Amino acid sequence: MGSERRGLILGMAAYLMWGLFPLYWPHLKPAGAVEVLAHRMVWSLLCMIVLLAALRQWSWIRELLRTPGKLISVTLAAVMISINWGTYIYGVNHDQVVETSLGYFITPLVLIGIGVVVLGERLRRVQWAAVAMGVAAVVVLIVAYGRVPWIALTLASSFATYGYIKKRMNLPATHSMAAETAVLFLPALGYLTWLAWTGDGTFGHEGTPHALMLTTTGLITVVPMLCFAVAANSVPLSTIGMLQYLAPVIQFGIGVAVYHEPMPGARWAGFGLVWMALAILTYDAIRQSRRNRGVVPPAAPGSGSAPGSEDTVEAAEPRAVPITVVPEREAAQ
Repeated sequence: MGSERRGLILGMAAYLMWGLFPLYWPHLKPAGAVEVLAHRMVWSLLCMIVLLAALRQWSWIRELLRTPGKLISVTLAAVMISINWGTYIYGVNHDQVVETSLGYFITPLVLIGIGVVVLGERLRRVQWAAVAMGVAAVVVLIVAYGRVPWIALTLASSFATYGYIKKRMNLPATHSMAAETAVLFLPALGYLTWLAWTGDGTFGHEGTPHALMLTTTGLITVVPMLCFAVAANSVPLSTIGMLQYLAPVIQFGIGVAVYHEPMPGARWAGFGLVWMALAILTYDAIRQSRRNRGVVPPAAPGSGSAPGSEDTVEAAEPRAVPITVVPEREAAQ
């Protein structure tokens, strides 16, 4: 089996596991979202320590500790992903699986917003149309829900911000995951200790299967991350960008078909606008990618350069935002 085919299979497996998470979190009740989140942080770090020990990858820790800027970025990323994890678990366990899927559908649009507002990037007309359609979708869904879909917006904004920070950190997936869970470990362990001391925790009080499922939260966090890490190294980024929609599609299907969450016409209209916006962005990204590959630089007079040399010309709008900024998805959901 070729490396690209293996990477594709592992990438699909990663997004399939993330998509099936709504079937797992409800079984951790009566543990609340914060308690589940704390267990996930603690057990994830222990799994990462085992992994790093097997790989014998420790030298990077010393370098990270000597770089205050990266330490700050790691801390900010840890805060963002803890917000994302906690909100997702809360949404799933409060019968809002469809809304959680919406959060990951609109994440690419929020990433584009970060590119425009924070990085000063320019959008093509087609991208502006997609963003406007996404904003209209949120307005329609506010009317449909009778409230602001805060779960979806929190998931999208926290994960988009997390992705932006991760890109600036430029750490390998395993290293960044270990560092982020290490930052969260002591607060999480302190919270679980406090729950045990007050008698409000569920660990050990709801039977052995429940305790085992809480400890497994670390494993189900790390396994899809490893699958994704392999895929990201062997599969084209454009393919990863397409695969990332697999998880929210599965989540949406679970919310509607398994948990029978209501989907009145207005909600279908809102989701339809979101899907149309994503289809437009996908089409534009594919077209732009093909255009970029087909452009070669003219030879400078006297330079001896020839078409097909290493120099390349940027697209007509060099600062246009790509369709999908795919952050290391190892921590999502």
